[in-house]
Amino acid sequence: MLSHLADRAAAARGPQRILSCFLLGAVSALALPPFHLVPLLVPAFVGLLWLLGGADAAAKPWRAGLWIGFWFGFGHNLIGVHWIAEPLLVNPSRTGLLVPFALPGLASALAVFPAMACAAVVALPLRGTMLARVIGLAAVWALAEFVRGHIFTGFPWNLLGYVWAGSPAIMQVASLGGVLGLSTLTALAAGMPAVLADTRVALPSRLAFVAAGTVLLLMALWGGGAARLAASEVALVPDVRLRLVQANIAQRDKWDPQLRALHLDRHLALSRTPSEVVPTHVIWPETAVPFLLPNDTLARTRVTVAVPADGRLITGSVRSTYQNNERQLRNALVVLDDSADVAQVYDKSHLVPFGEYVPLRGVLPIDRVVPGQSDFVAGSGRRLLAIDGLPWVSPLICYEAIFSGRVTPPGERPGWMLNLTNDAWFGTFAGPQQHFAIASARAVEEGLPMVRVANTGISAVVDPYGRVVARLGIGERGILDSGLPMALPETIFARWGETIPVALAVFSLLFALMLGSRIKAP
Repeated sequence: MLSHLADRAAAARGPQRILSCFLLGAVSALALPPFHLVPLLVPAFVGLLWLLGGADAAAKPWRAGLWIGFWFGFGHNLIGVHWIAEPLLVNPSRTGLLVPFALPGLASALAVFPAMACAAVVALPLRGTMLARVIGLAAVWALAEFVRGHIFTGFPWNLLGYVWAGSPAIMQVASLGGVLGLSTLTALAAGMPAVLADTRVALPSRLAFVAAGTVLLLMALWGGGAARLAASEVALVPDVRLRLVQANIAQRDKWDPQLRALHLDRHLALSRTPSEVVPTHVIWPETAVPFLLPNDTLARTRVTVAVPADGRLITGSVRSTYQNNERQLRNALVVLDDSADVAQVYDKSHLVPFGEYVPLRGVLPIDRVVPGQSDFVAGSGRRLLAIDGLPWVSPLICYEAIFSGRVTPPGERPGWMLNLTNDAWFGTFAGPQQHFAIASARAVEEGLPMVRVANTGISAVVDPYGRVVARLGIGERGILDSGLPMALPETIFARWGETIPVALAVFSLLFALMLGSRIKAP
């Protein structure tokens, strides 16, 4: 039965093959947040492997594999990043016409990476046994994700390992090999049932492969993570009480000149909400109010009422600087004391292409999504901040939290991470939920608590095991008072970074090649 299905998949050609690849890719995206339908990865990856079997008979197998991977990746990313249309609809008269081009354009660009992975699987000597091809696909899939996370400034969104965002136990593996390591193991477990259709291997062996590579592997990942969580006990940093402010201001209203005072008043009122325990630090989200606070003394004076006595206000704000008599705009995190003075500033260093700046400006005939006359200027890079009354912190503005292994300065270890963001750009469904899941994974990888403050949600305090201590959901307006969890000892991933998952993928690929060379294809 299964061998018959595998043969039919391999025999698919033309529109039938394209449609099959597209649908399987779209199904695989439903395993990601916010859907979490992880079992759907099995038919998706099994079907992909069987379709790749048909590429072997092509005149140029690698080219057939390339197109199979491209259409699978196109379906996967069309569903996975459909929220990319939301920012273009904030000002529809200005950018709405780009929607029919932006979504398929981004999906096509991201589909290049699974296309490369599938082309490599077909081109490499892995035909001797389906087991070799399964392991090979898991390895090159993870390597392709690694490249995607670095090339052209990187976009490591929706890596396959994030399908486990809904399973705190399995996510603990990220403390060893990062989310990229989880991607390798996930692709392996999802694809292993494809060997059941390989009649060149005895049935007991096929069943053993599936039992070990899918069932036992997932049980081991879950069991190890559950044991780590059962032994966990996280204390709070003494004498620290954080107040997270989520004002829930719609993006279309955020920069309306007539609403500037109202937006500030809303943040001030929330910050001053009475409570039994007085906060020591108040935190506002990215670009919280439509003022350039570091440059606006009057606005800072008004904000002072939100700063706790002997405490600090931490907020996102645009600021302007001058270099060679030329004005520069920077997306910054600003720390204000109770005298309205700027105590610390961090400038976002990893800017969003087409959101905060246009690559090759002057060549590409487009403007950035965020309105303004000029591009933002990047800061000098990752660095820690010393804020009175708090452990050293690694600041992350919005997009900077998605980069696994690159959320702290090399060789330096903070006591926590702070992510200020404005996810109002991305609607109220998949985008903010995916962003939150991605940011929370950094806590597990680094063994550091993650405090996340968002304009429209999700704002939360996440402990160093990735567990949510407290949260405000999407579209809620309010405050979140919480202590600050203490950091864990340095994790293996925090010490070695992406060296471990890349090494895992490389060794897996070498093992697959060894298997493929030992058994000749018929």
